[in-house]
Amino acid sequence: MENSKLKKLLDDMSLEEKIGQMVQLSGEFFNNDDNVVTGPRKKLGISKKQVFLAGSVLNVVGAKKTHQLQEEYLKHSPHKIPLLFMSDIIYGLKTVYPIPLGMGATWNPSLIEKAYQNTAAEAYASGNQVSFAPMVDLVHDARWGRVLESTGEDPYLNSLFAASMVKGFQKDLGKNRGIASCIKHFAAYGAVESGREYNSVDMSERRLKQEYLPSYKAAVDAGVEMVMASFNTLNGIPATGNKWLLKNILREEWGFNGILISDYAAINELVAHGFAESQQQAAKLAVEATVDIDMQSSAYVNELKSLIENGLLNVEKINDAVWRVLLLKNKLGLFEDPYRGANEKIEEKSLLTPKKRQLAREVADKAIVLLKNKDDLLPLNKHSSVALIGPYADEHELLGLWAVHGDRKESVTINQAFSEVIESKHLSVAKGTNILDDRTMLKGFGLSDESIDKMLLTDTQKETEHEKAISAAKKSDVVVMAVGEHTLESGEAGSRTDITLPYQQKQLIHDIANLGKKIVLVLISGRPLVLTDVINDVDAVIEAWFPGTEGGHAIADVVFGDVNPSGRLSMTFPYNVGQEPIYYNELSTGRSVKTSKHSSRFMSRYIDAPVTPLFPFGYGLSYHRAIYSNLNVNKNKFSSDESIKATVDIENNSYYSGIETVQLYIQDMFASVVQPEKNLKAFQQIYLSAHEKRRVTFTINVEMLKFYNTNLDYIAEPGDFKLYIGKNSQDVLETNFTLLG
Repeated sequence: MENSKLKKLLDDMSLEEKIGQMVQLSGEFFNNDDNVVTGPRKKLGISKKQVFLAGSVLNVVGAKKTHQLQEEYLKHSPHKIPLLFMSDIIYGLKTVYPIPLGMGATWNPSLIEKAYQNTAAEAYASGNQVSFAPMVDLVHDARWGRVLESTGEDPYLNSLFAASMVKGFQKDLGKNRGIASCIKHFAAYGAVESGREYNSVDMSERRLKQEYLPSYKAAVDAGVEMVMASFNTLNGIPATGNKWLLKNILREEWGFNGILISDYAAINELVAHGFAESQQQAAKLAVEATVDIDMQSSAYVNELKSLIENGLLNVEKINDAVWRVLLLKNKLGLFEDPYRGANEKIEEKSLLTPKKRQLAREVADKAIVLLKNKDDLLPLNKHSSVALIGPYADEHELLGLWAVHGDRKESVTINQAFSEVIESKHLSVAKGTNILDDRTMLKGFGLSDESIDKMLLTDTQKETEHEKAISAAKKSDVVVMAVGEHTLESGEAGSRTDITLPYQQKQLIHDIANLGKKIVLVLISGRPLVLTDVINDVDAVIEAWFPGTEGGHAIADVVFGDVNPSGRLSMTFPYNVGQEPIYYNELSTGRSVKTSKHSSRFMSRYIDAPVTPLFPFGYGLSYHRAIYSNLNVNKNKFSSDESIKATVDIENNSYYSGIETVQLYIQDMFASVVQPEKNLKAFQQIYLSAHEKRRVTFTINVEMLKFYNTNLDYIAEPGDFKLYIGKNSQDVLETNFTLLG
């Protein structure tokens, strides 16, 4: 539709219709079907007429469902303005990829862009036009359950993934595959205090701009169509009503002209925050902060009309918001075809295709991080006798909490994949124990006693499962133990103070270790776990995350050597939960353990644990061995209009070929604002053949040296810098250079 016709449509709409376009409701308001619920159910006191004026619907998926709902909706719409279908499609619809934290471990944004193109194609064929993804929040605290949805702790790496995911979703926007992306949660939701869901954030504006905003800005620069405001307060102001954040920064400074949407019931929650004294004031504050759509609350639908009629709100603010909604619907082609993409025959051919599953397997392969490999136990010989033990040995639940539309039965279990690789006579399988065996914990998930009773093992069952596991281990050459978190232990509302493995899983590991068997530990998790109390019991450790539909195949690929693991951590693994939040680019201190001249007590440290993590950012082993040497720069001094070249030699001293992720970090030695010990500024993934030696070259320019000073100017200050290149944030070579004034 031409913009002139769209403008006429806006002018012809009644105030009630306009307000309706600013309201999003879940599918249960339109029908009684079993739709996905991603927030607290509340009675909103909305009439049927108001329901059928709502401009968008939440989490209704499927060509048949969306087509039927659109058809019914248009019967009630005075101007036949189509519904916009939006869903939480975080890391796959039916073909589910590894969780985003695993995607971050690939260090391969271009690969992940392809994954999101495929995800968009499935969503489009299922009648959806918008995904509430990616979550681009920077995360430092593994206690927060939603680290699962982030690509990690580094601003630079996060920004690359944010842009690639947005581009993947929107590559064919308005055509026959693409859908609109909605990034979340703006802003700094990953910095909630204590890692507790829905909690507050308090930080300086300088830190906000330096560390937390870059990934959102990268998504905006990539053309993202929508932004979701976060639940949290930021320096005392809830993001949903934060005019400085949403209007001044996002819209005016960054030039974002797309749709702003609240999170689930967040406008009503301005009252609970104590920021608004009534629902009416909450609605006014959100509109003035340029929030265009009220998700799943009654604030806009019940309050905006009276605010306007009483002269408390300018109707032009409503017109601006509705115009942005209409523009997106028009851009998506919904006025020409309200049922765009919702075709059951095409849907059937589009979901879980062999090509999509193959890409999911490739992403899962490259997301796996090898954390330990004592005496080169891995890869295993395919003729070895293997005991596959643990609650995830033959478990389909490898998708993680936010794969809300995925089919667990379609996921490949580890047992299924192992059975394709080794003969049945060489493989024995035992569960050993439940994923969780704690009634109190399960009760905390909101499960009924009846559901919990079905999940728990009786004492007799526990003993039997344990005996089966011990027996299988005794008969085998090597034990592969598949353990990890329960799906409900991570993701939204999955904050934890104890991020170790469940007790009964640790006990099983200890018991099998006491047999003297070689153990490969396969971790299924949505966050970095504290592994300190089991790491010495096992010989090899693989972090597989929640690996998705093809997770079992990917784990087998790595365990048996068909794939040389190349994943590198995008989030630090703590030694102890008391270290949280822990991250590699902490600010330099006056009494660093590394540089302090004081006695051992009076340093920045703990008296009961090291300050260093168990596994640092960027860490990951491979079957090949890369040796770094000869780090050089072509000149030691350069001016702001110049650049320098840094080179490093890398030799593969092994018989394995593989991918090496070469990481470059920079430290500003003296600045007007204290700088981190190092910051990731570039990386390259190179393929090394067996015994190959290559020289890798990086270009360093002044943009890589900039930071926000005390006046919030983004500048590079002349002075001395350290350059680090290596395998991870700790294992590096170093040299120096100077930026001239």
